[in-house]
Amino acid sequence: MLATGAVATIGLLVIAVLVGAHRPMALWLLIVPAAFLATGAVTVTVSPSGVTAASALFPLLRRRLPLGRIENATARWTRPTEIGGWGYRWNPGLSAVSLREGDALWITRTDNTRFVITVDDAETAALLINQLLEQDNGTQ
Repeated sequence: MLATGAVATIGLLVIAVLVGAHRPMALWLLIVPAAFLATGAVTVTVSPSGVTAASALFPLLRRRLPLGRIENATARWTRPTEIGGWGYRWNPGLSAVSLREGDALWITRTDNTRFVITVDDAETAALLINQLLEQDNGTQ
């Protein structure tokens, strides 16, 4: 996704510079590769405050899940078609960041909605989240 976004951005910028008649359309079309660049690489952080999934290129674009709003976490092999396709997806009761088929972290929130993200070693992330939840429940 990053390579596609980068190539499309360069191509559209070249068109915008060289072909004045198509400049407005080329600039508007930059929205598409921007979406590819924003969702092409995501970093996931698990901490005592919760889980954060952020765009690697645009770190201000992020989704935060506070630990207090997480019920539990599991890991399983997931296909993009199970969660609505590739990229950032939202369906009633489920939101997801799907960059590939494979290991995915499934987080069930306290409001019974789910957040899914494909990550390497999702099992370790799920174990850490569940341990943090146990510690948090033990201190309350």
